Amino acid sequence: MRQKKVPMRKCTGCGEMKEKKQLVRIVKAPENAESGGEISVDLTGKKPGRGAYICKNNPDCLNKAKKARRLERAFSCQIPDEVYSRLTQELDAEVDAGIK
Repeated sequence: MRQKKVPMRKCTGCGEMKEKKQLVRIVKAPENAESGGEISVDLTGKKPGRGAYICKNNPDCLNKAKKARRLERAFSCQIPDEVYSRLTQELDAEVDAGIK
């Protein structure tokens, strides 16, 4: 029997290739959608839009991506500091929920 192929994605922060399950997706909604290009954390991995991946358990990866402006490059838009702080809160909440 053939083994299933494990999907691999590259972390935007550290640049390492990891299994998709070890990463969390950050998505920019399409401009024509009701959210109008909003950037958010996609825990299900099914939201429509352009996606970038960050390590779940490493908060430094988001800081590295912010410092090197990698998310801005991936989404081709300016990202305000409020969005980064909200992403940090959502990732922290997701990590805390995973621990409990």
